[in-house]
Amino acid sequence: MKKLVVFTGAGISADSGLATFRDADGLWADHRIEEVCTPEALARDRATVIRFYNMRRREAFAAAPNAAHRAIARLERHFDVEVVTQNVDDLHERAGSSRVLHLHGELRKLRSTRDAELVVPVEGWEQPLDATAPDGAPLRPHIVFFGEAVPLFERAAEIAARADAMVVVGTSLAVYPAASLVRYVRPEIPLYVVDPGAPDTSGIRNPLTHLRLRAAEGMPRLAEELVARFVR
Repeated sequence: MKKLVVFTGAGISADSGLATFRDADGLWADHRIEEVCTPEALARDRATVIRFYNMRRREAFAAAPNAAHRAIARLERHFDVEVVTQNVDDLHERAGSSRVLHLHGELRKLRSTRDAELVVPVEGWEQPLDATAPDGAPLRPHIVFFGEAVPLFERAAEIAARADAMVVVGTSLAVYPAASLVRYVRPEIPLYVVDPGAPDTSGIRNPLTHLRLRAAEGMPRLAEELVARFVR
């Protein structure tokens, strides 16, 4: 069974009604990054940061997986699929994908402000402001803030290096180090991009196919093409 790595970004969740960060009408249109998504912001105004992510969690809980998420999950019938996502929602899991690596954290989890390895699930969508971890430290969203290291990137790079094909869905390939993941794919491996815009593919040297469609439209179509091409 061939190994298929699917790398997803905000565009796939946008088709489920979740706002992206970078579009003109996205999350940052109403919030400055330094106010809600940096370690300094958490230290300076914990209440605002917690409230921001509570809203993101509530929106994610209300959303449902779309046709793109479901198509990726169905590919597990034919491929050894691993999903690497920049998204912090759980729509891939709810669609049925069994192996999902979240590069930038997960809304359904909180972690200790003292020990980054101490991660706990969050009950419901609202994190109480005074919630504490088992070690007694205040809890924070289990999110990789701007300016913080991406601890799972090395693992994601190892996954990409083993791919027999890679699909990139709904990402501008502009957020690093995540965007550099495509460079870890072996040069002869085909790479497929599903995005209606113009993601930065300048660093890709692999055989490249670009479907200029939204995720929910393009991913089901590509899934059929992948099965026809690779499954005997």
